[in-house]
Amino acid sequence: MMIKYERPPSAAARWARRIARFAFGLFVGALLAHRFGPLVTPQFVALMVLSAGLAALAVVLAMIGLVRFWQVAAMGGIASFVALVYAAVPLAAAGYGLAEYFSKPAIYDVSTDTVTPPPWIKPPSAAQGWLKRSPEVTPADREAQVLAYPGLTGRRYDGALDRVFEGVKKVAEQSGITIIAEEGVENARADLEDMAVKPSDAAPADSDPDDVPIPLQRPEIVTGEMPVGRRASDILLQGEWRTLMTGLRFNVLIRLREEAETTFVDMRVAARYGGHDLGLGAEFADQFLHALDAELLGIAGD
Repeated sequence: MMIKYERPPSAAARWARRIARFAFGLFVGALLAHRFGPLVTPQFVALMVLSAGLAALAVVLAMIGLVRFWQVAAMGGIASFVALVYAAVPLAAAGYGLAEYFSKPAIYDVSTDTVTPPPWIKPPSAAQGWLKRSPEVTPADREAQVLAYPGLTGRRYDGALDRVFEGVKKVAEQSGITIIAEEGVENARADLEDMAVKPSDAAPADSDPDDVPIPLQRPEIVTGEMPVGRRASDILLQGEWRTLMTGLRFNVLIRLREEAETTFVDMRVAARYGGHDLGLGAEFADQFLHALDAELLGIAGD
């Protein structure tokens, strides 16, 4: 008499596949809604945490299914494998975020000038939701930045303000920065106007050398009391930038300051949400300044 062995089904493997698929779909949907849709960062982070939690649960159930498959040949080996594949994506994203969170300082605002950072033209304001953070950047935050990113410093260029300003605008556009506010742009225009010589102002060919008009110094532009970190001769550009994959939002400020025969460029990058930027702010500032060095190659100073 032939005995037919009936393989028992594995409920754990079946549920693992269902939960993992849901976690993967939640991850992709939240990512697309945050990058291209109306989903804001606090809600996006909450959905990412939920997706990773469900994926972790699916992994546990999948492991149970694989153990049952090994011990009693329970049906569900393929279902457990599929669950592990689906769960790998949200878990990998969560693992990367946690690694950056614990390896980088808990700061959200970085600046190449940690003593007198460029002041915002329009102070950023966003509802933080459950992602609470201190509204003020403390000296301890700046010290933590210096320790974590010692190479993040401003740039000095042996060029006129208008030349560097044109390079900054070009690199900002290439980097995906959307400029929302400007101040002091007239300082660069004044430099360009000083370079142009009007025909009426030019001295006649047969005029006496003593009759040639002497160029006067450009008057200082006064706009009232300046905030800390700002001079009347500075140029400030404030913009917005988003990461390519996840669409995390950052506020960006660029300050150009003419000093003697050189122009100094400082940069400030702040995450719009949360008290931790995962190191993305310093990384973007460093990439921008390196791109600016390449654009202004030949006039970079010390």
